[in-house]
This record gives sequence, structure tokens and C-alpha cells, in this order.
Amino acid sequence: MFALKRVLSAVLQSTSLCVSHFSACHCLKTSRKRSPYSSVDSERYSSLVKSVMSSRVSSQTPETLQAEDDHIYGPVVKAQTPTRPEVRGPKTLHPFLNCEETVETEEPESGPPARISLNRGQGRSFVPSVTRILQQTLSPEQIFYLERWKRRMIAELGEEGFKEHSQNLFRQGKLLHSALEDILTSGAAWKNRDPSETPEYPPEVRGYLESISHILEDVSAVRAIESTVQHATLNYLGIVDCVARYRGVLCVIDWKTSDKPKPFLSNTYDNPVQVAAYAGALNNDSNYKYQVENGLIVVAYKDGSPAHAHQLSSELMSEYWKTWLLRLEEFTEKRASHASSTLPEKR
Repeated sequence: MFALKRVLSAVLQSTSLCVSHFSACHCLKTSRKRSPYSSVDSERYSSLVKSVMSSRVSSQTPETLQAEDDHIYGPVVKAQTPTRPEVRGPKTLHPFLNCEETVETEEPESGPPARISLNRGQGRSFVPSVTRILQQTLSPEQIFYLERWKRRMIAELGEEGFKEHSQNLFRQGKLLHSALEDILTSGAAWKNRDPSETPEYPPEVRGYLESISHILEDVSAVRAIESTVQHATLNYLGIVDCVARYRGVLCVIDWKTSDKPKPFLSNTYDNPVQVAAYAGALNNDSNYKYQVENGLIVVAYKDGSPAHAHQLSSELMSEYWKTWLLRLEEFTEKRASHASSTLPEKR
């Protein structure tokens, strides 16, 4: 028994020494990290917590807060859901093509291109032109931009200067159309021809001819030049610049001049509607024994830079034909309204 007590005492002493030695070694090897809260003023922090916890909870609700904001800042204006403008179609969708005629796919017969002159004396005195109808049915936005351009030009050139500028543009356009008529009816090849070396044409149009020289290389089989077309059913007429094949496709071609580049079809404003109107009239005119589904707008530049050619596929022509029918309906309604307002009152 005495021996057992001595053994237990020796074990306890040995364990105490090991634990003491381990703790001392651990303390020497690992340094205690300093807490970031040790630098906080605990007295001031405690005072702040007591202040927050002792304050009364606000009795305001989301509704009262909204009413207060409305009083200070005014009521919230909620944006309305944008609505798409209603797409209006023509009351009567007159056909673009004449079903009795067949669309020509073969090369036309030989012979000079047609040129039907406009004769107002043959029942055409009261038939409005495509140009007139489009001018009298411009949208308010188009009128605004047109008037703004006119004011700027007058401010820059003066009244007389602007008048002279407009006359020069008209004169250059006529000269260009005359030169193109000569070129396209002569049958002479334009390819590899230098337009600057054409003394037979006025200097005012040589730049334009150079501009459209690459277009003329792809024009062939001319069917009509400066020729009148009339839609008897819809009662309007126009004069097409040219009907010919462009890269093998039969088109109504409209030649335009511009001082500014017009690389996109949208830059040509109402020109596509005009071309569709001409084609629709031609297709329903008994003087022409073929149908035209496509169009081409060529914008020439006086400085000789390459002209832009905007092709109108049959699908595009159909869409612009609907737009033309709407403009024609608007013109007819305006004319009827004006006529009724000028009638003498019955007594």
C-alpha cells in the first residue's frame, strides 16, 4: 500500500512538470494577437449604445413617408408605356401591276425608246401630276425641315441669291436629263469613255456625267425616255426619266442631283414613293405593253464623285406603292374639301 502511494505521487509530479514545461514553451513560441477593439473607447461606445436604444421608434409608415415626399418634392410622375403609332393603310388597295399584262422577262424588241410627250390639251388639264400630289401632302415634319433649309439659304445668299440658286439647280437638272437622253438614245457604248472629254455637253453637267459614268455602264435595253405615264383609274400622271434594264433587271430609273452625299435610301426622302407612283401608272397605261416591278434612284454629284444607286426591289416597290395610295387619298380629300368650301352658298 505504501509503495503504491509513492508510485502515484511520482506520476503526478512528472505530469505537472510536463504540463508546466509545455505551457511555457507554447507561450514562448506564439505571441497573442492584439484585438482591434482594444483601442475603442469603451466608455463612449457604451454611451452611444445607450443613447440609440433609449430613443423612441418612429411612428411613420411607408404611406406617411410617401405623403411627406409628395409635399416636399411633388407627386411622382410615372412614365406612360409608349404606344406604337397606328399603321394606316389605304382605303382601297389598287393593284400595282396590271393582271392583264404579263411581266416581261425577255429582252425587249428592237427599236427606239418610247417618248410620249405631255399634252395637257387632250383631257389632261385637270389631271394632277405625281410631283404636285407629293408637294401638297408633305408631312408637318417635312414642311418644317424644308422651310428651315429655305430660311438658312436665304440668310446665306439673300432673296435674289436664293432665287438664282434655285434657277441654276433647275437648269442643271434639265441639262443633265437632256444629255442623258442623248447618251441613252444614241446607243453608243459609255464604257471606257472619259466623260470629261465630251465637249458636246455643257460644262455644268460634265461633273454629273462623270459621277454616273459607272452607272451608265450597267444600263441597257432602254424602253422609254422622258415619257408620260398616266393612271386612268386613279387619275394622275407623271413623266418617267427612263425605263431600262439595270444589271439585267427592268427598272423605272429616276436621275437626281445633289450637293450633299446621299448614301442611304432614307436620304432620298419621297423619291421612292415617286418612283413607285410612276411604275404603277406605267403598269396601268395602255401605251406600254409590259410591266415594271423594280425601281432605281441614281443620285449624281456635281464634283464628279461616284453617284449612289439605290435599287428598289419588287417588295420595296409594293410597300412604297401603298404609301403613294395614302398620299393620293389625302390629296383627293383635300381637293374635295377645298372645292366644297369654295362653292357659293344656296339661298
